Amino acid sequence: MNFYIASGLDNKEIVRRVRDRLIAAGHVHTYDWTKNSRAMSVADLRAIGIAERDAVKASDVILVLLPGGKGTHIELGIGIGLQKKIHLYSDKEIAVNTATTFYYLDQIDYYYGELESFITYIIDLYA
Repeated sequence: MNFYIASGLDNKEIVRRVRDRLIAAGHVHTYDWTKNSRAMSVADLRAIGIAERDAVKASDVILVLLPGGKGTHIELGIGIGLQKKIHLYSDKEIAVNTATTFYYLDQIDYYYGELESFITYIIDLYA
């Protein structure tokens, strides 16, 4: 399985943990944005945007680890538009008044709970 992980910059360590476990299970990470530093120019923003868009397109599955920022939700939107399988993770149940309607589309598998349980769930699902 080719996978992409969308999440906020503050979640870099969590993203790396998920990435490492999935790679160890034989899956392919389409782009590791955690290696990037903050963009300092329009050219940087464009280059990162192109790389992230292309990685979402190249993925079979998108993992969205909440909380996420603007980029996370744009990546989610690209995945929805491309009819990708999306797994949305949160450590706690998302309140209806703070959720976006797109979290509950049919192509999105919503999971909340412990991160390790989510990782195991994904590995088992795509074994």
